[in-house]
Amino acid sequence: MADGEPLDPIVGALPDRRRRRHEGTKNEILETAWALARREGIGALSLRELAEAVGMKAPSLYTYFPSKQSIYDAMFAQGWRLLLERVKVLEPNLPQDEHLKAESLRTEARDFFAFCTEDPARYQLMFQRPMPGFVPSPEAYASSEEVFDRLRGRFARLGLDDDAIELWTFLMTGITARQIANEPGGDRYLPYLDELVDMFVAHVELQTKGKGRKR
Repeated sequence: MADGEPLDPIVGALPDRRRRRHEGTKNEILETAWALARREGIGALSLRELAEAVGMKAPSLYTYFPSKQSIYDAMFAQGWRLLLERVKVLEPNLPQDEHLKAESLRTEARDFFAFCTEDPARYQLMFQRPMPGFVPSPEAYASSEEVFDRLRGRFARLGLDDDAIELWTFLMTGITARQIANEPGGDRYLPYLDELVDMFVAHVELQTKGKGRKR
């Protein structure tokens, strides 16, 4: 090609097309990995089975993901991005008044319970670490950190501190784990959510009054 001659648009588009094709294949691999995880269990993911399911040989997976851990890392990031998107939709509908904290927390609890129980494999990857040695990368953690930053902001507006966040996290992950362990796909423990929230609110309000008296 002579200097100054316009670049052939087909040749110029090749890198972008290859990039899009590469990303499309990565997404297909992740979607298939989720399907296998839901069928076999998140900790039982097999690279050989995954490669066969997407129509390639196992070594070819390394063109898209350098290791099995990197596949888990991408799945972990996907799960937290989905929860973050859900939180962003929910937040404008939550009462912000401290006197309505029980109503706000009941709504939040139901939404979190639904998110977790609708996909047990995703819940296990995000909250239970069922794969020995798996540590999410800082990039994968980014959405989870924003989820908790937003939770901290919502709790602060309701007059709740970091100790309350710790207790809330224990309660919410505990009841969802029990639901998934005992009746995956069901809602046996859903009726207990409101009572659990009311107990939580009564406890933190008592704690707040106690801290006020100490001052």
